[in-house]
Formats: sequence, C-alpha cells, structure tokens
Amino acid sequence: MTAGGAVTGAPRTGAARPPAAGRQAWTTTWLLLVFMLVNFADKAVMGLAGPDIMREFGLSRQEFGLAQAAFFSLFSLSALGVSFLTRKVRTSVLLLVMALLWSVAQLPMLWSAAGFGALIATRVLLGFAEGPAAPVAVHHVHGWFEQRERTLPTAILMVGAAAGVAVAAPALGAVISHFGWRWAFGVSGAAGLLWAVVWSVKGKEGPLAPPVARGPSAAGDDPGSEVRLKAVLTSGTFLTAALGAFAAYWVMSAKLTWLPDYLRSVVGWELGRASAAVGAGAVANGVVLLAHGLLARRATLRGTGRRLPEGAGAGLLLVVSAGAVTLFATVDVLWIKVPMMFGPMAVGLVMITAAQTAIARITPPSQRGVVLGALVAVFALGGVVSPLVLGWVVDSAATAASGYRNGWLVTAALLLVAGVLAALFTRPERDARRLGVPESPHVGVPVSH
Repeated sequence: MTAGGAVTGAPRTGAARPPAAGRQAWTTTWLLLVFMLVNFADKAVMGLAGPDIMREFGLSRQEFGLAQAAFFSLFSLSALGVSFLTRKVRTSVLLLVMALLWSVAQLPMLWSAAGFGALIATRVLLGFAEGPAAPVAVHHVHGWFEQRERTLPTAILMVGAAAGVAVAAPALGAVISHFGWRWAFGVSGAAGLLWAVVWSVKGKEGPLAPPVARGPSAAGDDPGSEVRLKAVLTSGTFLTAALGAFAAYWVMSAKLTWLPDYLRSVVGWELGRASAAVGAGAVANGVVLLAHGLLARRATLRGTGRRLPEGAGAGLLLVVSAGAVTLFATVDVLWIKVPMMFGPMAVGLVMITAAQTAIARITPPSQRGVVLGALVAVFALGGVVSPLVLGWVVDSAATAASGYRNGWLVTAALLLVAGVLAALFTRPERDARRLGVPESPHVGVPVSH
C-alpha cells in the first residue's frame, strides 16, 4: 500500500498481466478531468461571489449558508438515484445529460431581476444535476482500466475538483470584479455547454464497462458474481471509507464556501488577493491528489508490497489534516497560518480517492455504479452540513474571528475521529475476500493503443 492508502501489491504468481491502458483510455480520463474541473468551478462561484451576494440581498452568513446548502439538498438523492440508472443507461449518455442540465441551471442568474428565491431554485437544480457527477464519472473511467491501474485515473478525476477551484478562483474573481457576480454564473454555464459539445463527439464506453439492460455478457459480469448490497454497505471498509470521505468533503466544502469570506473579513485581504490564495490552495490540493495517484501507480508497476495495512495511509493523512486545520484556526501568525492551506490541510483529500478505489475493490462491476453512488450520497452530506454548521457557528459568536476559529476546530475534530476509524477499519482486500469478490478479471475487448 502507498502512503495515501491505495491498494497495491505484487501480481499473483502465474496471473495474467492486465493490459496497459491505451490512448483512448487516457483521452477519456483527460476529458473527464475537464468535466470535474467545470463541475467544481460551478461550486466555487458561490464562495467567491458570497460577500457580493450577501451585500446585494442583505443576507446574514447563516442565510447565505442556507443558500449554499440548497445546492446539496438533492445532491445525495440524485447521486444515489442516477447511480442506479448506470445499470440501464450508458454512462456516456448520463454524463452528457448532466453537463447540459447543470450548465442551463446557471444561466437564469444572468438576469438582474433574478433574486434570492431564484438563486435558491437554481442552486437546487444545479445540485441535482451535479450530484451524480463523481460516481458516474468514476464508474465510467473504471470501464477503461483494470483494478490495479485505477488509482491514478481516479486521482486525476479528483484533481479536476481541485483544479476547478484553482482555475475558477482567479478567473471568476476577475469576472466578478469587472462585470459583477451574475456574470460568473453565466461564464460557468457556458463552459459546461462547451464541454458537452466535445463529449457528444468523443465520449464512448470502455471495453471493461459492465453491460447495460442485458443479461450475462463477455464482460465477466454474470448475475452469480453479484453480492448482497447490504453486505457491501455494512462492511467495515464501506462505513469507515464513507466517513473518512465525508470528513474530507466537509473540509473541502468549508474551504470552498467560507475561506474567501474568512480571508476577507478576518484576515483583511481584498478580493483579488483572497481569490489568488484560494486558487493557490486548490493547486496544492491537486498536487497532493496527483502525487498520491502517481505513487500508487509506481508501486503497482513495480509490484512492491504494502508498507502499511490497507486503509491506514489515507486514515493517517486525515489525522495530519486535522492537525493542520487546528494550527490554521488557532495561530494568528500569517507565515504559519497561510502555509497550512497549501498542502497540510489538503492531504486528507486523498481519502476521497482512496475511498472510491477501495469501494470498487469490494464491489462486482455490475453493482459498482450503485455502490459508488451510495458512497457519494454519504460523503456529499458533508457539503450540506458544513456550510450550515460553520455559518451558524460564526453568526453565533461574538466576533467573526472567534466564530471562524470555533468552526475550524469542529472541522479538525471531525477529521481526527474519521481518520482514526479509517486507519483501523478500512480493509478492502480483507472485505473483498469475505464477500467473495475477486479482482476484476482480464476480460473484454483489449484497449487499443
């Protein structure tokens, strides 16, 4: 296992070497990277435009937190519901429909007559359209790669989440400064429509994708290979990986929603400087995720053994992140506080990648989309709860500075508990053996180079 908790190991003696991923597999991965980039750029709009939106509509932080949480009101339900559709509808089609829906959802805010009610309604629709994005995208890309090769492409998709903020923060910050916050929504919507046009031409299913709306197939996905979903969802691996991912998503959502306001109202930075810092922090997030994926791939290609028990690495990184958030909350010296954003607070995000690859290991291919959807439905709740809790904590405190300190400490405590449990109980190989789920066989049409 790598330090990030990815499942690696030497190939079994006599086992056939899985085919190396080909050009089309990586083209699909890069397209889905852009998909996730646009997805998280959409989420970043509210945080960057937050002070202007609160000022124009006369909102308290708690009310603004409600508007941000509205995005996640149907997020988990749609993540789970659409994931069930992966058994009936091709993921390439689902991805196209989602991109079109979330792009159209943002355009009404361009009109000056659109008020707070319209903002809430469009955020609900946007969250409904974006909820299934991560599980469907991961399920799709896993149709192009064998189990042993999935950590890097999965990490690349998660890098898209970080890169989306990195690109959006300075770009949308400039749009807000020059044209007003409403145009930030329009630019995000236009970017999604452009991606949908490209995907409609380039998007296709992978050779290892399970069949849809059919019986047994050459993909090695017969009904006998399935397991009881209850057994998967109640396994130690699923429960602790989901909790760890929940904590990681909580801190991601907290930073996305409240970090711009914190840097402006407490630290005293102007919009441009705060946007640049948020973007730089997002770049650091991406570097952490990509480094984890590359290290996991290197270990897989070398066939090196595990240095830590399965799941321990990602759990320990959550503990490290908890310590960094604590320092960020309690130390007022900028040369200590600011570096915490650029890596130390981000290392816990590895848990989101590790959780998805671990869940894919304990789930047969035909059920993978459903279980990944269940995983996202659980950890996306962090996006609902985090803005509300931190908004309430800050508004309840005597000052914004003390409120934010308390809110960051709550976040650190969650990371610590989740990290310890993940380190102790996330064991995908052990649970896969118990459930009778073998590594995905080398089947299907070879990936062309």
